[in-house]
Amino acid sequence: MEQESHADPHTRRSGPLRRGWTTGSCAAAAAKAAFTALLTGRFPDPVSIVLPGGATAAFALADASCDGDSARAAIVKDAGDDPDVTHGALVRAELRLLPPGSGIRFRAGEGIGTVTRPGLPLPPGEPAINPVPRRMIADALTDVAGGTVPDALVTLSIPGGARLAERTLNGRLGIVGGLSILGTTGIVVPFSCAAWIDTIRRGVDVARAMGLFHVAGSTGATSERAVQALHGLPEVALIEMGDFAGGMLKYLRDHPVPRVTVAGGVAKLAKLGQGRLDLHSSRGRIDLDALSEVARAAGGDEALSARIAAANTAAEAFAAASQAGVALGDAVAAQAWQVAAAVLAGSDTELELVLFDRDGAMQGRTPFLSVNNVHERNRLR
Repeated sequence: MEQESHADPHTRRSGPLRRGWTTGSCAAAAAKAAFTALLTGRFPDPVSIVLPGGATAAFALADASCDGDSARAAIVKDAGDDPDVTHGALVRAELRLLPPGSGIRFRAGEGIGTVTRPGLPLPPGEPAINPVPRRMIADALTDVAGGTVPDALVTLSIPGGARLAERTLNGRLGIVGGLSILGTTGIVVPFSCAAWIDTIRRGVDVARAMGLFHVAGSTGATSERAVQALHGLPEVALIEMGDFAGGMLKYLRDHPVPRVTVAGGVAKLAKLGQGRLDLHSSRGRIDLDALSEVARAAGGDEALSARIAAANTAAEAFAAASQAGVALGDAVAAQAWQVAAAVLAGSDTELELVLFDRDGAMQGRTPFLSVNNVHERNRLR
C-alpha cells in the first residue's frame, strides 16, 4: 500500500546487496511468538515462520511479555541494504484469545494505518494489514494451534509509525494514522522497482474506485504541483510515476481512466518522445542529435540545430530554442504523446502531454486527444 522504500530504485551502491524482511514477515513472526507464549507460557527465540515461497526464516525477539490474558512480542525490522523508511522500526504483535468461532481478527495498534478509501485490497475501515501478511499470520498461528485455525485477536503496532508514514504515499492513498503491514514474498529486495510500481497501481485503483474522470502522472514534485494547479486536480488524482512512465501507462491501458495527463520535466519527456518508457538517467542520456532534428522540423535553422546538438543538457537545448523563437516544447510534447498513446492504444482514453521547466513554467503541451482516433493522432505528427 505504501512504498516501504522511498529511495530511487535505480540508484544503488555497487557490489552484492543484503536482502531484508518485510513488515509482514516481522509481524507474522512476532504474532507466532506471542501466540506460542499465550498457549505455553514460553516465547520461542528465535522464532521461525514459513515465507509465502516455502522457505523458512528465523527472527530474534526484541521484546516479549505475557500477563495471562495477552502476550506481546516484537521484532526489529531489518530491511537489509534497502533504504527502507521502516528499517529499524519495532514491529509488535499482541495476541488475545477470543470466544470459540471468532476466528482470527486483526486490529490496528499504534502506528498502523486504517484504510479510508475504496480501491485498495482492503475495504474502508480495515486496518492497513495487507492480504498476504494476514495469510502469513494466520498460517503461523494455525501451525502453533496444531493445524486448527485459532480464535484470536491480533493487534499490530509500530511505535512511531505515524511519523514514518509521513514519508510514504499512504496519505494520498487514503491510509490514515500510520504505516501499512506489507509484503508479498516476505523478503525485501534492495532497490527494487516493485514497490514504486505497486504504489502507482494502487494510486490508479483508488482514483478509479472514487470515480475520478481525470488523473495526472508526474515525473517529480515540480511537475506534479504545476499540473495540479493547471487542472485544479484533487490530490487523489495525482500519480507519482517518477521515471516509470511505462509502468503507469501499461496499467492505465488495462485499468483505464477517461482522461490522462502525463506531466514532466523537459528532459524526462524528451526521452519519452524518443521512445524510452523508463526515464531514469541510468537508462541512457537524452539524444541531443535527435532533439536537434525535432527542433529543425519545428522551424529551427542550421545554427539552432547545431547549438542543440552541442548542448550539455536538455535545459540548455530548450533555452536555445526559446531564444530562437522555436516552440521546441510543443514539438517534444507531440512526439511524447505518440509514444504514450501507442502504449494506451485500445483503452478509449483521452491523453494530454505537458512539459514543465525546473521552475514549474509550462514549456510545451498537447491538447487532449483520443488515443484510438487515427485522425486525431495524425494531427500531432
